[in-house]
Order: sequence, then structure tokens, then C-alpha cells
Amino acid sequence: MGHAEEQPRRYTAEEYFAIEEASDKRHEFFEGDVFAMSGANSVHNDIVHNFILILRPKLRGSGCRVKTETMRLAVRDQLHYTYPDVMVSCHPDDRGTKQQFQHPVLIVEISSPSTETYDRTQKFNQYQNLPSLRHYVLVSQKTWLVEWFQLTEHGVWGYTALDEANDSIMIPELNLTLTLADIYDETDIVPMRIIPFDETRPNDDARV
Repeated sequence: MGHAEEQPRRYTAEEYFAIEEASDKRHEFFEGDVFAMSGANSVHNDIVHNFILILRPKLRGSGCRVKTETMRLAVRDQLHYTYPDVMVSCHPDDRGTKQQFQHPVLIVEISSPSTETYDRTQKFNQYQNLPSLRHYVLVSQKTWLVEWFQLTEHGVWGYTALDEANDSIMIPELNLTLTLADIYDETDIVPMRIIPFDETRPNDDARV
């Protein structure tokens, strides 16, 4: 007689919080599943610090708060909790909290080869459940590439891909502009080389 397959362990939100309290590692939680988060590399840290250097002076005195990956986000209460790389909230309920945000206006994720598909699909789909969210930014670690999703006045998520130093993200809710040059400042990441159309044509002097 065959044996029944062992079902994966499912956790309640309360059990997840207890794991977080007892562990020196951070974990994400999604509908009963608990995932340990891997450590970040130096490039990841450099980009996160660049965001902090850009955002904190601009937000001083505004009532908005910027947090990094040590602050938990309640995406859906009791069902989904994550640790975004960078997020900003201007909601009064988030100003005094010490453990988690619930109302971010901006979320930034620094994608790696192992997370970029998840960041762009499942995670972003879940983040769209947040009524406060207006801007979702994906930053590549492979080259100068920033993908910017912004919620339009019609309730539709627009998409812009940026890959040049002077390209910028405008966030009117925070009264600030972010350029790629600032985001990738003092990193070893190399910009993409976009070949102009004219350079792809044969050189007239080389024709026989």
C-alpha cells in the first residue's frame, strides 16, 4: 500500500512573527509559506545606500519616511509580508511604527538574476494590492537599467525602461526626481551601449 505524501509545513501569521522574533535572519511570508532571505552583495548595498542618500535629504521635514530592507511591509494583513529593499511612506500610521510599514507610496527592489522574474511578476502583482502604492521601481545589478511602473490617474500601471545617465524618474507625490546617474553612482556596473542606427550601416568608404 502506498504512503501518503507528506504535506509541506504551513504556518500561521502568528507563528511567522515568532520565527522572526527568534531568528537573526529575515524571512518573508506568503499564505502560510515562510522563506528565508539570502544576504545581499556589496553592489546591492551600494545601490540601496545611494537611494538613502538621495531620498533622506529630500524628504526631511515632509513627514515621509524612507526605510531599507530591515523594515517589514504588510502587503496583505495575515497573508503576505515582505522586506522591500527601499520604500517610502507618507502615511501618518507609518510614522511611528518600529516594525512594519503598511502604506508605502514608493517601493524599490534591487533585482538579482535569481529574483528578477519574481520581482517583476508575482511580487509586483501582490504589491498592487496596496492602495497607497504609486511607484514601483526595479533596479538591475547587471547593467544600467531601471524599470519604472507608475500608477496613472486612470488606475492603470504604466511602464518605462530607463538606461541612460540622464534618464530620470519623477515622483510628484514626493516632489523629487531620481536620475540613473545618482542611482548607480560609484558602483562598478557598466551602462548598456546602445548602437545608433547610423552606426549599423556599412561605411561608405569601405565599399568596393
